[in-house]
Amino acid sequence: MPEAQSGSAALPREALKIASGYAFTGPALDLGALLWDGVCLPDAQVRIPLPMLNRHGLVAGATGTGKTKTLQLIAEQLSAQGVPVFLADIKGDVSGISEPGVRNEKVQARAAEVHQTWAATGCPAEFYALGGIGHGIPVRATVTSFGPVLLSKVLQLNQTQEQSLGLIFHYADQKGLELVDLKDLRAVVAFLTSDEGKGELRNIGGLSTATAGVILRSLTAFEAQGMADFFGEPEFDTAELLRTQDDGRGLVSVLELAAVQDRPQLFSTFLMWLLADLFHDLPEVGDADKPKLVFFFDEAHLLFNGASKAFLDSLTQTVRLIRSKGVGVFFVTQTPKDVPADVLAQLGNRVQHALRAFTPDDQKALKATVKTFPDSAYDLEELLTGLGTGEAVVTVLSEKGAPTPVAATRLRAPESLMGPVDAGALDSAVEASPLHGRYAQAVDRESAYEKLSSRGAKGPDEMKAPPTSRREDPSVVEQVVGSGMFKSLTRSLGTQIGREITRSLFGTARRRR
Repeated sequence: MPEAQSGSAALPREALKIASGYAFTGPALDLGALLWDGVCLPDAQVRIPLPMLNRHGLVAGATGTGKTKTLQLIAEQLSAQGVPVFLADIKGDVSGISEPGVRNEKVQARAAEVHQTWAATGCPAEFYALGGIGHGIPVRATVTSFGPVLLSKVLQLNQTQEQSLGLIFHYADQKGLELVDLKDLRAVVAFLTSDEGKGELRNIGGLSTATAGVILRSLTAFEAQGMADFFGEPEFDTAELLRTQDDGRGLVSVLELAAVQDRPQLFSTFLMWLLADLFHDLPEVGDADKPKLVFFFDEAHLLFNGASKAFLDSLTQTVRLIRSKGVGVFFVTQTPKDVPADVLAQLGNRVQHALRAFTPDDQKALKATVKTFPDSAYDLEELLTGLGTGEAVVTVLSEKGAPTPVAATRLRAPESLMGPVDAGALDSAVEASPLHGRYAQAVDRESAYEKLSSRGAKGPDEMKAPPTSRREDPSVVEQVVGSGMFKSLTRSLGTQIGREITRSLFGTARRRR
């Protein structure tokens, strides 16, 4: 089969047909060159239209096939086009995107194969760490903001317990009891099962002692694993992820998760909180020239493992709707079957690296993956087991929103550093960030725990009113305005306006910017 060197007319007929599906006229990201019959055809470039990046995507493949480098390749081109990017760094090797890459024989050979003009380039980056565990600016969420649905998944509660936790959040919202950290939630649960508080929920279902006990034990075990640091203030403002630099490049936000990779329920759910919080606050934009943000959700299978139906329904709805707010979500995992069908149906762009077929389960996964692709000129079962590192099967949405032909692709080499940044340099970058002073120091202000503790055995509505010297019998208005409950609600409204009526699909609370 002839290899094209100077013009697309020299391409084999089938390859020419595939290549024509990627001949976009508008701005696009370059993925690599078409592979046909084992030959790389550099004049047939495989690309993704920039406006289609908010139609979501999947990057899949076995361990060691190059998924992380694909993320890096896409992310650095998005940044160059002025699109902010979020990357979850599970293994601790994505921080190199901030530094120029190193030219070597392997990089030069790949660039020559795919007709890439390679130039070492780093991206503007900000580094974060959950609760400050690791190298990065601390990312925290208040318990109130996190919400009952996501917290139920972290605590691995069943459906009944999840519903009861939702009732507890509803009560705290109504009574102005701010759930900032885990001790606040524990205090409210303890109060609602005490003699003084157990009647508070009687009219709306009540809270059984057994269920409250499970929730409290789960919270205790959760804290014993060192999780308390992730909840508190100052709460991270997800608008920080939408920034661009003065030179127009999009900021790449790297969340280091290597230090908590043994706690998958936590970090996967925290990533979902980030996405849900963005969903709350962003306005509808419809189809835009480019996304406002592209969010890469690594090790996505961890998000779905053991998830309740309510959680999966909410996730599916969020992914479906956030596209119109200009946010693209790429799930990164080993096989498409790791992602529920309803979510997979929302993913318009696919980069599938090699799969292994060593066991019967592997064979099933391979056949299931092949069925998720459009009809193809390739024998996909054979192709997917024969791809090399840095090669993938691609299909994306064209500028008109139609699926492109399936294209085996030899991918380009990233131009940033393919490996981690030195820890010392990383710490220096974090300390030099203008966000460091805003988020580094944890704050513990008055919230539900302090309010309930100060009231002793009294309920939230029984706070002692301020003394009055002018009248023995103050007016009703004065009683209300002077009451502790009113002051609590005023303070709550001033900082978290109307949380009780603005909870989202995930039960997360909207934060007023």
